[in-house]
Amino acid sequence: MKTFLRLNMLSALYAFVLFISVELQVNFYRIWRLTGWESWTVDRITTAIHIIGFIVTIFLFYSLVRKWFEGRIMVYWSVILWLPYVILFVFIFATLFPMTDRGDSAAPVTGLIIIGQLMIYPFYLAAITWFGSARDFVVEEIKSEK
Repeated sequence: MKTFLRLNMLSALYAFVLFISVELQVNFYRIWRLTGWESWTVDRITTAIHIIGFIVTIFLFYSLVRKWFEGRIMVYWSVILWLPYVILFVFIFATLFPMTDRGDSAAPVTGLIIIGQLMIYPFYLAAITWFGSARDFVVEEIKSEK
């Protein structure tokens, strides 16, 4: 049961990271309007959050997979299970904070960027999961060869 809860927590964390990225992109004009900052300032802050988040999540996800799952094959389910969570997060956010100003609508190209993210994200998660769970196997294989 503990492993099942950890699997769902990891999947929810995977989804939350993507949710933050998507919402920053979709709500660019809303952030610009509400903060009163220049558009280039919002763009640079959003870009910095994406870059820092990408680097931090690599290490966070890797360490969680290593610590919680210790090479169990069950962790690969998290590569699929994040999708319902991200749909749930987006639905809750859209329900709580609906677009009331037409000027806050995202640019049309934002949808294409998000589709690209949704296509690449499972491979990103699978790579991190593989490195996190396969490390024990690789280290043991190297030790056995000596």
